[in-house]
Amino acid sequence: MYKDNLLLSAGIGNNPIVTQNKLVRSDIIYWLDRKHNNQYENDFFDLMDSFILHLNQTCYTGITGYEFHYTMYQKGSFYKKHYDQFKNNGSRKYSMIIYLNIGWKLGDGGELCIYKKGIAQNISPVNCKSVFFKSDKLEHEVLTTNVVRMSITGWLKVN
Repeated sequence: MYKDNLLLSAGIGNNPIVTQNKLVRSDIIYWLDRKHNNQYENDFFDLMDSFILHLNQTCYTGITGYEFHYTMYQKGSFYKKHYDQFKNNGSRKYSMIIYLNIGWKLGDGGELCIYKKGIAQNISPVNCKSVFFKSDKLEHEVLTTNVVRMSITGWLKVN
């Protein structure tokens, strides 16, 4: 996808007020969609459908949809402190990150830094590690990466 220039600069905000600001966010993304008819994307969506069914049946979350994209942070990329909730749309309830970084090691950078009650905690982007949190409750950032850092990032939504 990278070689085919399918990954595009990520924006800040949502339609109609999406902006590009490389001082805040410098990753590139590719939105996943069943319309692509890609076996791997569809397998992922089938897994998410099962996960959402489980959450709705056991935790009464009321999730009605989702959106996901591949994310690539090239060397030197970052995403400054933010919440995953739009100011004009509260449909994103849960954020989810699944890391795709084989061989990640200390010093590679790109940690997810979460802030809770003024305390910062870094989470390493190790392959197959997943992070799941409430979109409007957890302020976080992606620290500058020293190597390519990849993930599937997305949000579980309600109407």
